[in-house]
Amino acid sequence: MRVTTRWLAVGASITLFCCFGIAQETARETMALNSIVENLEKAQAGLRPQVSYQVIREYRLFGTNNSSTDSDVVAEVDFRPPTTEDYRIQKSSGSSRGQQVVRRVLDHEVEAASNGKQASRAINRDNYDFNYIGEEILGGQTCYLLGLKPKRREKDLVSGQVWVDKHSFFARQIEGELAKTPSWWLRKVHVKLTFADLNGTWMQTSMEAVADVRIVGPQTLTSSVLDYRSAGEVASTRASVRSLNRKQ
Repeated sequence: MRVTTRWLAVGASITLFCCFGIAQETARETMALNSIVENLEKAQAGLRPQVSYQVIREYRLFGTNNSSTDSDVVAEVDFRPPTTEDYRIQKSSGSSRGQQVVRRVLDHEVEAASNGKQASRAINRDNYDFNYIGEEILGGQTCYLLGLKPKRREKDLVSGQVWVDKHSFFARQIEGELAKTPSWWLRKVHVKLTFADLNGTWMQTSMEAVADVRIVGPQTLTSSVLDYRSAGEVASTRASVRSLNRKQ
C-alpha cells in the first residue's frame, strides 16, 4: 500500500512538473509573440513616407481555366503624403473588363487614402488577433510566421498569415482570404501580397488575388511594380513631356 501511494505521489509530481513546463513554454511563446507584434507595429508606424513618389504598376487579369492574359493594364499611381493618392491609366489591352476591375481597385485605394483609412487595414492588435506559428525563410530572409484572425468582417482585412522579417520587423508577405468579399458576386477572394524596399520606401511590390466569381468561375488579378519614381524624377519627366508637346 505504501509503495502504491509512493508511486502515485511520484506520478503526480511528474505530471505537475510537466504541466508547469508546458505553462512556462506557453508563457514564453506569449511573451515572444507580444514582442514580435509590438515591434511590427513600431516598424509600420515608421513606414509612413514624408515625400511624394510615383509607382508604375502592371495589372493582369486571367479568365477561367485560361493561362493566357485576358487583360493587361499599366497605371501610374501618385502618392502625396499624408492622405492624397491618384492614378492614371497609361495603357490597356485585351478585354475592357480588366480596365474596369483595375479602376475599381485603384478607386478604392484613393478613397481609403483620402479618408485616412490606412489604420483600419494595418497589421496591428486593433485589427487582428495573432498566434505564433514558427519561423520560415522567405526570399532568403528569416521571418516570423504569425497567424492572422481579423477582429471584424471587413474587405480590407485578411484571415491568414503574415511573414515578419526577423531583423527589421517589416511585413514581407501577407496571404489568406479576405474577411469580407467586396461584392455579392464574389464567393471568396484569396490574396497574396508581397512587400520590399524600393529606393528607401517599403511598399507593396506585387499582388495576386484569386476570386471565386459566381456563374463565371475563378478569376485571377495580379499586379507588380514596374518602376518607382521620386517626386523630382516625376517633375522632370512631366517637364520634358510638356516641352516636347510645345515643340510639336
